[in-house]
Amino acid sequence: MTPRANTATDGYLQRLGERVRMLRNQRGMTRKVLAQQAKVSERYLAQLEAGKGNLSIVLLRRVARALGMPVTQLVRDGAEPPLDLVLLTQFLERLPADKLAEARHLLTHHFSAVSKDEHRRRIALIGLRGGGKSTLGQALADKLGAPFIELDREIEKRSGAPLSEIFEMFGQETFRRAEQEALSDVLRQHTEFVIATSGSIVAEPATLELLLSSCLTVWVRAEPQEHMRRVMAQGDMRPMANNTRAMEDLVSILKSREPLYAKADIALNTSGRTPEQNLAELLRLIAIPDSQMARRSA
Repeated sequence: MTPRANTATDGYLQRLGERVRMLRNQRGMTRKVLAQQAKVSERYLAQLEAGKGNLSIVLLRRVARALGMPVTQLVRDGAEPPLDLVLLTQFLERLPADKLAEARHLLTHHFSAVSKDEHRRRIALIGLRGGGKSTLGQALADKLGAPFIELDREIEKRSGAPLSEIFEMFGQETFRRAEQEALSDVLRQHTEFVIATSGSIVAEPATLELLLSSCLTVWVRAEPQEHMRRVMAQGDMRPMANNTRAMEDLVSILKSREPLYAKADIALNTSGRTPEQNLAELLRLIAIPDSQMARRSA
């Protein structure tokens, strides 16, 4: 482990220890009482609070339960959230599942800095690679007289390196951060656009929330076989290279992301249609009048 990695780890352990001690004190628990209720040794708890604990996830789960909170909340990184955010989170967690979407809609509508008209002028296409986002996005942008943006290319321009190098040299965390920063830049610079995003953009909650609250989102979907055929037709044989389970993997990825893609405002299935038919259907779904398109093109 590099010295920098050691420093980052030590800093995290220190913050975790301080959080455990603070939470224990808030609850009026002595170290002995918490150790008994968590079924861990006092020595382990002392080491944990000093930022030197052996971070067994099983033992941390016991400590979290004894403190009355999910282990995910105990081990979260970063500064402590504001109390109002903690209370709001607790309130939302009590709501029935069918009310959460309504609550998010009300909050977004009330506090959004983006007007309804601005929201509709920023169209974001999401979905798995091979769904037809780039082809459809360019055609839609041409029809509306709006800029067409591919978010992956924006990331490459900002970083000065192809995506493959970003992943190889810096990993997923750096790419996700670069993706969110690139999207934020696009939103600052443009009041109107059609943007094609990466298939995995929905995996980062903060970026997904920014996309949903700032843009009219369209899930461009297709059947798994169609996704695979289109990717290979583009000359990319990587999905099938050394992978006899390529289709099974694709179906698994799609299944895991479907609940995230389904948060889009509109879903368009492009399977079995020509690009022209897909464009006509999308124009119908987003319901932009001909007069508005004429103004945009003028």
